[in-house]
Amino acid sequence: MADQVYTVSQAVDKAMKFCAYQERCQTEVRQKLRSFQLTELQREEVIAELIEQDFLNEERFSKAFSRGKFRIKSWGKNKIRQALFQKQISEYCINKGLLEIENEDYLITLDKLIEKTLNKYTGIQNYQKEAKTAQYLIGRGFESNLVWDQIKSFNNDERRSN
Repeated sequence: MADQVYTVSQAVDKAMKFCAYQERCQTEVRQKLRSFQLTELQREEVIAELIEQDFLNEERFSKAFSRGKFRIKSWGKNKIRQALFQKQISEYCINKGLLEIENEDYLITLDKLIEKTLNKYTGIQNYQKEAKTAQYLIGRGFESNLVWDQIKSFNNDERRSN
């Protein structure tokens, strides 16, 4: 199916609907606009109109993205930062987005993931469980020093309760 050719005003309307459905970043909108057979100048005109009308706001996108990836997918801050960086979000907006994650919620989520992951591994030594758990959580984007501190804290709590 060939891509349809749009006028600038039609492209603005379509892009507004695209942005109204969920928060978008400029990279996603630019990618969508490429399929509209517009020139580079026309695409930038559409982007400017979307920003002016507040349909496109990178800071708002970064905040929504950070909250969503943390709450729904339990991603750590490093993975969220990397994903936003790949979407060409500015460092300022990335930092604003990460501030949306409350430290207390972050630690609670990390502790739940530690408990769940440690319990998943059976029949291996404790140090192996800890290493596998740490590797998994660091891969999920949690900071390595924080992961190890929480694993040690979790194990100390476990020993006290036994």
